[in-house]
Amino acid sequence: MDGALKENDLSHVVAADKAHVWHHLIQHKPFEQGDPRIIIEGKGMRVWDQKGKEHLDAVSGGVWTVNVGYGRESIAKAVYDQLIKLNYFAGSAGSIPGALFAEKLISKMPGMTRTYYTNSGSEANEKAFKMVRQIAHKRYGGKKHKILYRDRDYHGTTITALSAGGQQERNAQYGPYTPGFVSVPHCLEYRAGDQGAPVENYGEWAADQIEQVILREGPDTVGALCLEPVTAGGGVITPPQGYWDRVQEICKKYDILLHIDEVVCGVGRTGTWFGYQQYGVQPDMVTMAKGVASGYAAIACLVTTEEVFDMFKDDASDPMNYFRDISTFGGCTAGPAAAIENMRIIEDEGLLENTSAMGDYMLDSLGALMDKHSVIGQVRGKGLFLGAELVQDRDSRTPAEEKMVQAVVGDCMAQGVIIGATNRSLPGYNNTLCFSPALIATKDDIDQILYAVDGALKRVFG
Repeated sequence: MDGALKENDLSHVVAADKAHVWHHLIQHKPFEQGDPRIIIEGKGMRVWDQKGKEHLDAVSGGVWTVNVGYGRESIAKAVYDQLIKLNYFAGSAGSIPGALFAEKLISKMPGMTRTYYTNSGSEANEKAFKMVRQIAHKRYGGKKHKILYRDRDYHGTTITALSAGGQQERNAQYGPYTPGFVSVPHCLEYRAGDQGAPVENYGEWAADQIEQVILREGPDTVGALCLEPVTAGGGVITPPQGYWDRVQEICKKYDILLHIDEVVCGVGRTGTWFGYQQYGVQPDMVTMAKGVASGYAAIACLVTTEEVFDMFKDDASDPMNYFRDISTFGGCTAGPAAAIENMRIIEDEGLLENTSAMGDYMLDSLGALMDKHSVIGQVRGKGLFLGAELVQDRDSRTPAEEKMVQAVVGDCMAQGVIIGATNRSLPGYNNTLCFSPALIATKDDIDQILYAVDGALKRVFG
C-alpha cells in the first residue's frame, strides 16, 4: 500500500479516486464539488464507506452479486491456495477447479452437460449468440441466424449484447447495432393494458406474441430465443401463469434454441439453483455470472446441452467445424475455485431454503407496506429478488416520476440502507424499487430494509 496512505486516513484514496477513477453508471460532475462514495469494508450484509458510515446492503453489492455476503474467509482462502498452485492457463487446456466446478454445477442442472468459461455475463451471452450464428452457418446455410429477445430484458453491455437489449435508455446513443436481433413483447401482466392484452390467460397471450414474431420473421430464419427467467433491471418481472409452458412449446415447434440468461437469477437468487427451475423449463443454453462466485472472483459460464455441444464436433476433418472461440480470462482458476466454495456455503448453510422463506416474508412485508402507501401499485418477485412498482395513481397506474423514485433510494441511503431502482432503462417506466439482499438475510435485516423504505415513502410522497 502506498506510503501516503496513513492508518485511518483515507484522504489520499479519495483524492486519487476523484482524480483518476472513472466510475460506472454515474454522472461525475457533482464530484467536482463533493466526494464520491468509496466502500472500504464489508461483513455479512453490511458495508462501510470512507467516513465510517455503516450501510445495510439490500442489493448485494449494488448489482445483485454478493449472494453469500461479505467477508467469507473460506472463499478467500480457496482463491489464495489455488493462485499459489496455478493462477491461469488458457481455456484450451483444463484445470482442476475448472473441472470440479463444472461437475458440481452440472449436477444442479438436470439436462445440461457442458460448461464454457468466460469472465462476464455480457461475454457469456456473446458466446451463446456466436454459437447460434455458427450453428446457422453449419446447418442452415446461414439462414436460421436471427435471435429474439424480450422488451425490458437486459443481456449485457457490449454492442451485440445491447443489440439483444430491451431497455431503450441503456441502448441510446450506442448504435448502430448488430443486425439479426428482433424484439418480442414483455410479459408484465401489471402493464397488460398498455399492450391491449386480454385480462384472461395473459401468460399464454404474452407467449403467443412471441409466436407471432416468429411467423412474421419466418421460422426458418430464427435460431434462438433469449429470455431472463425473471426480468431484472427492467422492473423485476415474474412471468405470469402459463407463460413458460407456452414458450417451451413454441421453441420446440419451430426448432428454436431456448437461451435463458441467469446472470442475475442464477445460483440461488430465486430460492432454487436457477430461476428457470421455478417454472419447469428445459433450456438449451444457460448463461450465468454474478452470483456464481458472489463477486469473490470474476467468473461467468455458458452451459449447454450435449445436443448443442455435439453440433461442434460432428466432423473432425473440417478445421472450421468446432467452436473457434476463446475467453482469455475464462482460463483464470480463481473463479471456479471461488465458485466451488460459494456453492458449498449455499448448500451447507441451507441458503436456498432461507432464500425461499425470507423471500416469502419480504414479499408479505412489502404487501403490508403497500396497504400503507397508495404510491405502491404492485409488489412482485421470487425468492430474495423483489420489486415494488411506484405509481402516481393506482387506478390509472401512471408511473411515479423517476426523480421521486430516486429520491426514495436517496432517502434510504441517508438512513444507511442501500436499495435499488430501475433507472436509465425504460423511458417513462423507471419507477420500480428493487431489492436483492444476500441469501443470508434474516427477518431483522428485512425489517430494517422495509422500515427505511416506509420512512422514505412518507417523506418523499407524503
